[in-house]
Parts: sequence; C-alpha cells; structure tokens
Amino acid sequence: MTYANIITEISPSGAEGVLLIQLNRPQALNALNVALLAELGDALKAAAGDDLVRCVVLTGSAKAFAAGADIKEMSDKSYAEMFAIDFFGPATAAIENFRKPIVAAVSGYALGGGCELAMLCDFIIAADTAKFGQPEINLGVAPGMGGSQRLTRFVGKSKAMDMILTGRMMDAAEAERAGLVSRVVVADALLDEALSAATKIASASPLASIMNKEMVNAAYETTLSQGLKLERRLFHSLFAFDDQKEGMKAFVEKRPPVFKGM
Repeated sequence: MTYANIITEISPSGAEGVLLIQLNRPQALNALNVALLAELGDALKAAAGDDLVRCVVLTGSAKAFAAGADIKEMSDKSYAEMFAIDFFGPATAAIENFRKPIVAAVSGYALGGGCELAMLCDFIIAADTAKFGQPEINLGVAPGMGGSQRLTRFVGKSKAMDMILTGRMMDAAEAERAGLVSRVVVADALLDEALSAATKIASASPLASIMNKEMVNAAYETTLSQGLKLERRLFHSLFAFDDQKEGMKAFVEKRPPVFKGM
C-alpha cells in the first residue's frame, strides 16, 4: 500500500521477513501529525496479519528520526478537542498492542514525540549522530506519548527529571550509557545494523519471539513473582508447538533450524 507520510518495504536489501517503515515528512523533520500516526497504525495493523512479516524496523531520515510532534497542528487546539480525539492515544495503542518485535533505527533528532515513538519500540539502535530529548517544557506543555513514564523507567528518575525539566538533549553515547539505546553505530551503518538485527529476529520462531517480547514487557508492569510465573508458563507453553521440536532437533543434529510458526 502507498502512504503519503511513511514509506514501507518488505524484505529490504534481502532482509527476509522484515518490514521497513520509514517516516517520510522531510520538510518537517518527520514531525508527527495525525495523518502520519494514523498511517503508521494502519501499516502495523496490516503487518500484524501478514505471516511474511516477523519483525519491523522503524526509521526516519539521516537528519531526524522525528523532531517531535507537529506543533503547527497542535498549537490552536483546545483541551476539549485534544480530549475528544484522544490525541496520541490511538497511535500509541497501535504500537503497544503490536505483538511482533519492532526495532527503532534512530539517526539525528529524536525529540519529544520522536523520542517517545522510539521508546515505544522494543529496542533502539542509534547512529552516533542521534540526539534524544523531551523538550516539551520549552513549549509550556509536557510529554504526551509516554515520555515521563518510559524515560524514567529506562534511565532513572534523576536523569529523566533533568531532561524533562531542562529540555536538554542526550547524545547517542550518553543514551547508551544510560540504557536508553541498546547499541550505537556509525551513521552510515545504521540501517544495515538494524536490518541485520531484525533479520536475526525474523529467522527465529515467530511464536517464541512474541512470547519473549511479552515476558520482557511484563517485567515493567508486574511484581517479580508474577513475572516469574508468567515466564515459566509461557516457557512451558512453547513445548506445544512444532517450532520447539524443530529448534531442539536442529541443535542436536548441528544444523540451522527451519521455523514455520507452528
């Protein structure tokens, strides 16, 4: 399907089982408006039902992953309007409820809604040019896509307070030290690195990928005992599938497994 604000490509550069989604509003540094977020939600909904897609890579441009939400679109809206359309709500839910893995490949600015969008993904691979921030305080507002909650969980209260209350940006090296991103690569290698990681994920059992993602996410939302119980039950449940038999048989036979999602 062709979109106006995003570009989608299945198996880019031979990355089997991977859907690449690129934010495409270059004139606005990929600022997130209602139309772009709706298209992103539609693309993820289609990917959820497509067995050929086992992992998604979400990226922007070299200059900006997304420089924030579209201020021009929001500036004149009232509380009633924002509440009535649940601004940011549907798009956030579309990503939160997407069960397959999503990797964010971030280059350049990831500010405000852009930083929050990256944090909604399962992990972030950053170019050495990446800059992260939640500068909403400079506009007289606050994060609205989870920034105050996710950033605090990722980097701790002190650093989150520092960034949110001063609006300062965090570079890629600091973001890696703080635990916001999983790895940093040179800018020219960013997409190749992200696609390589996504291809590795896509080659695994899709059922196991979904369950592993669910386990890790549960660690942020449950007690330790509840999380451990969920992990054990999901681990047990994977023995009901053919992929478990194939994976262990291939290991014993010293050959690559062929997972079918069954």
